[in-house]
Amino acid sequence: MGRAQVKRRGEHDVAHRRPETAARPRPEQGVPELDPLIHERIRLGIVSALAVNQRLSFNELKRLLNTTDGNLSVHARKLEEAGYLGCDKYFEGRVPKTEYWLTAAGRKSLQRYLDRMEEIIRATREA
Repeated sequence: MGRAQVKRRGEHDVAHRRPETAARPRPEQGVPELDPLIHERIRLGIVSALAVNQRLSFNELKRLLNTTDGNLSVHARKLEEAGYLGCDKYFEGRVPKTEYWLTAAGRKSLQRYLDRMEEIIRATREA
């Protein structure tokens, strides 16, 4: 009795599950790679905000992205080390200020990322 129930339950589960191939695109289907440096949520927010603003201060980015000082600092540093962001640090009176801007390499990488996302969206809609 127990075996029959397990078998039926297994058959039922299989019958109602979506096939694995429909759930996830496979690399051999030509799904483009996304830049992992930009793909992370906070970093994508940083480069997107800077793509439409010439310069933004650390505090402006922090408010826009609703994140902490430490989180923004770590992600901005990674983008800066990759050459995607430029950074100026200076003092206004005794108050330290940090401003960021998107470099030409950062703009190019963001455009490539957006192009790949559009390819994925187009392929998904056609499927």
